[in-house]
Amino acid sequence: QVQLVESGGGLVLAGGSLRLSCTTSGRTFRNIAMGWFRQAPGTEREFVAGISCSGLITDYGESVKGRFTISKDNAKNLMDLQMNSLKADDTAIYYCAAIYGCPTIVRTSPKVYDYWGQGTQVTVSS
Repeated sequence: QVQLVESGGGLVLAGGSLRLSCTTSGRTFRNIAMGWFRQAPGTEREFVAGISCSGLITDYGESVKGRFTISKDNAKNLMDLQMNSLKADDTAIYYCAAIYGCPTIVRTSPKVYDYWGQGTQVTVSS
């Protein structure tokens, strides 16, 4: 069982930055690929960013490329999402997710992720 805990959401002005973090306990962290998804009211869950087990391979949704950066520190059991140049359209609940095992590519469909955090609200005020 992998329990994911997110932190770092909040309210920020458009153009500002936020950093989200996700952690889990146990020895499994280096054996899980991870990702961030978001969901605004009335919309489907959207892929934001993903990272491989090693942290060396990343992928991003088109709407966040060049603004968001995902990172994974296996020594600290910590995955971060640095969000810069935030826009009102980035407002959503952000979820940390994990796949146990190490796919060779970053998976972008929420259907293949095995574990989910509780979500953290990000609100960008324009």
